[in-house]
Amino acid sequence: MTGRPDEAQRLHDLARLRRVRDRIDREYAQPLDVEALARGAHMSAGHLSREFRRAYGESPYSYLMTRRIERAMALLRRGDLSVTEVCFAVGSSSLGTFSARFSELVGMSPSAYRAENAPATAETPSCITRQVRRPVRNREAPARAPHLA
Repeated sequence: MTGRPDEAQRLHDLARLRRVRDRIDREYAQPLDVEALARGAHMSAGHLSREFRRAYGESPYSYLMTRRIERAMALLRRGDLSVTEVCFAVGSSSLGTFSARFSELVGMSPSAYRAENAPATAETPSCITRQVRRPVRNREAPARAPHLA
């Protein structure tokens, strides 16, 4: 009979962890730290970190930084912001830490990423860029010209 209360507690913890992950996704640009996330989930910081890692395979801080870097990549591709402006726009408070983490995850510095990716779309109208970069779903086939017989 001890299995049911443990399972109920685990499900309750998973729901709280999902809320933490959703908060990170939503508020990635805000100053977030593990202690603040833990307070919001009514957990200790250590317990949150352990359970988050067990559920999602990485720490809450690592997940937050990954979200910030993904958003930074999109802003750098736009090409209208400097690396420093992008750093602060995604919620990082240290350019050095941001650049190091970016390089670690992406494989190149933010400046190199911007230089490599921004010029490709710098002179292209945004409506065309959106269409070209649109993800292809379910192996969509390009529209064919109607067959006139």
